[in-house]
Parts: sequence; C-alpha cells; structure tokens
Amino acid sequence: MADMFDPQQRSEIMAKIRARNTSPEMTVRKAVHRAGFRFRLHRKDLPGTPDLVFPRHRLAVFVHGCFWHKHNCGLFRWPKSNVEYWRRKIERNVERDRQAMSKLEESGWTVYVIWECRVQEGIEDLLRMLT
Repeated sequence: MADMFDPQQRSEIMAKIRARNTSPEMTVRKAVHRAGFRFRLHRKDLPGTPDLVFPRHRLAVFVHGCFWHKHNCGLFRWPKSNVEYWRRKIERNVERDRQAMSKLEESGWTVYVIWECRVQEGIEDLLRMLT
C-alpha cells in the first residue's frame, strides 16, 4: 500500500514528532512525582540520555515508543513505504539503545525500560524498584 500522504505532507507530519516530553513519558513522570520521588530529566552526561534519572538509586529509566525502538508488540509494524530507510533507521535506534544500556550497566547503573504499550505496568514496576 502506498503512503496516503505526499512526501511533503509526510515530512511535515514526521517533523512534529518529539523525542522528549512525549505522552507516555509525561504519564510516567507525573505518576512517579505524585508518588513522592524526585528525578533528573534527560541527563546528557549519561550514555543514551535517559528520560528519567534517579541518582540516589543509580537508576536510569528510558520510556520507549514501540515503533521507534522496535518493540515486539501490536504497536510495531514495518512501514510499507520507503522500507529500506525505515529498516536502517529503526535498526540503528535499537543498536544505539543496546550500546547505551551496556555502557550504563558497566558504569554501575541499573537500566529500566518502560514501553509505550505497557506504561501502567512499567510505572508500577518502577515504583516497586524505588521503594
């Protein structure tokens, strides 16, 4: 199936997608803050720039979108147009994630990933880790 948008429209749509402050990330942040935990956001000095960082617990949290990070769930499907571009892009994302997580773990950090499709379960698990 061809893309329903012309290349210019698709470009405009894709340009509006944010890397930070996404809906799943904001849901996690609000729930954790409401539970009384404080954290740092997007620490650039750590590999992968984790979305939430709990320095006292040495815990780095990533809130991943299922499409962008190739989660094996119903929200991930390979695009039907520009297939090679997307395959390379998403595979690069996955590899970059793997490297960042390895570096964090080697530095003594615990890494936790919350997937877009499982935000509620991720929040519950995260709060258990912090208590």
